[in-house]
This record gives sequence, structure tokens and C-alpha cells, in this order.
Amino acid sequence: MTKLLRLIVLLTLPLFIWLGLFYQFPLSISSDNAIYELKSGQSLKGIAKDLTKKKIIWEPYTFVFIGKLLGFQTRIKAGSYEFKEGISAFQLLTKISRGDAIDYEVKIIDGMNFNQLKLELDHNPNLSHQLDHLTLPEIKKQLNLEENSLEGVFYPDTYFFNRGDSDLKILKRAKNNMDAHLNKLWLTRSTNTALTSPYQALILASLVEKETASIAEQPKIAAVFLNRLKIGMRLQTDPTVIFGLGSHYSGRLHHHDLTVDNPYNTYTRNGLPPTPIAYPSLTAINAVLHPESNTDLYFVSKGDGTHYFSKTLAEHNQAVIQYQIHKSH
Repeated sequence: MTKLLRLIVLLTLPLFIWLGLFYQFPLSISSDNAIYELKSGQSLKGIAKDLTKKKIIWEPYTFVFIGKLLGFQTRIKAGSYEFKEGISAFQLLTKISRGDAIDYEVKIIDGMNFNQLKLELDHNPNLSHQLDHLTLPEIKKQLNLEENSLEGVFYPDTYFFNRGDSDLKILKRAKNNMDAHLNKLWLTRSTNTALTSPYQALILASLVEKETASIAEQPKIAAVFLNRLKIGMRLQTDPTVIFGLGSHYSGRLHHHDLTVDNPYNTYTRNGLPPTPIAYPSLTAINAVLHPESNTDLYFVSKGDGTHYFSKTLAEHNQAVIQYQIHKSH
């Protein structure tokens, strides 16, 4: 019996030592991995592999074993978590099973421009505000941004953060998110697109985003713009004119406004505007890279959130009379 007990102890001792290390041994958390976004539907196994890849835990198997042993796998909650230096793997597992997520958030909404986003960041009392102390070239350097504009380059999403994090840190995360999504979608683009770069896709997607609130219509709007680009026809889209007017926009677009020439006036200039005019959604980006296959060149608002599409100017003019002129009387 004594020999059997000794054998059991010898066999189980390494396991208890390993579990003890798992329970209390502190993990090495870098600043880049301090915030972990756990998405809805992630499995315990998937989380373990992700944490191992990020070098937050040493290996995934013990994490999964303990999680299943204690029933944590059914209690994992999505959210953004802060992992501080000194936390153990067991404490980390407990944290995500309790849903002890970060409460602070910033929302970048589809269709926002940078001025609107800046106001959102400025009015958040839980952020430290660094942008006001940086010039545009300094911000571009911090964000590894080649373009001269901050429009369109930040991915619309909800960003969770810790109190005291900087507004610049939020922009870095949003820029990285946009780069990842845009570059991935660019590789899947349709072969007949007239777009020559991911940035052009971002510009056109911002126009689509501002033209329609209907996701179903986005590929149709994208097709009209792409069809016009192919034949050298001006895009003639009001949202670019409004953007170009800036603070001079009165809240209502007048016919004279369409004649005021600037780089964003697509009534007076050919091709795409020089930069995006808003932050486009993933669906808008996907729409310009996978547009509907048609020969439409015109669309007009029907006044109910949708549009009437036409192939000829004559048909378009009739639609304008029906949906714009008659409805206004």
C-alpha cells in the first residue's frame, strides 16, 4: 500500500506542481497585449490558441484543461479585457468567465468624418487627449499614415479602453483595423473593377456610404459610380460637394454650390475626389469591390430611403419628375 501511495504521489506530483504554477505564476503581459478583445462565439480552445499566439500564456492545453475541469467553457463572456502585469493564467480565465470587461468605449460610426470623430474623442472624459498637441505630420508619423488626410482611414466600430488611454491609441487601433479589413477584401476584388488601389476603394466606399443607408443598395450605387468612371463620366454626387464646402455648407445644398470648384466637387472635376469623405462600413467597401453587374449610370432618391436606377438620361429625367418634382408639390 505504501509503495502504491508513493507511486501515485510520484505520478501526480508533476501535475500538481504544474497546476500550482498555472494558478499563481504571473504572466508577462506586454503593453501591446494589455487589451484583449474577446468576440462573441469564441470557444475556449480558440481563445487558448489566440492567447498562446500573442504569447500571453505559454501553451493552450493546460488552459483548456483547467477551463473545462472547472466548467468555465460555458461561462465565457465577450468583451474587451485588460490584463495587467502579474495576472496568472487562472486569474485570466476567471476574469473572462466573470465578464469582468472594460466599461469605457468610443464609437466610430459609419459615415462619420474626422471632424465629427475628433469631437467624439474630445468629449470623452476618460481619454487622455494627445491629438491637440500634435501637428498633422506628427499624427501621420504616429499612425504610419502615407496619405495626407485622416478621412476614411479609421475602421467604424466600438473601441473599448482603459481610463487614461490616449485618443491617439484609439486611432492607432482603428487604423490597424481598417488596414486589415481593407487589404483582406482588396485581395478578393472583382476582376472588372476600375479601381487600382485599396485607397481608391476606400475613397469610393465613402461615397457609397454617404449616398445610401440601405445595405442592399450599396452594390447598385457602387456599380453606377464604377460605370461612370469607366466611360470618363463625372460622378456628380452631392455628398462630395457638401464635404468640399466644409463650414460654408448651410445645411441645404443649392444649385450655386454645385458650381463652386474645389478638389471635392465631382460636378466640376473628373474622377474620384482626392481622399475619402467619411469612414465607410465594411459593407460599403465590399460593395465597391464586388459591385452589381449592370449598366446603370443614374440614380435618384425616391424619398423613402431607396433609389430609382436608370441606364439613360431620358429615363433618369422622368424619374426625377416622378420622385422629386411631383412629390415636392
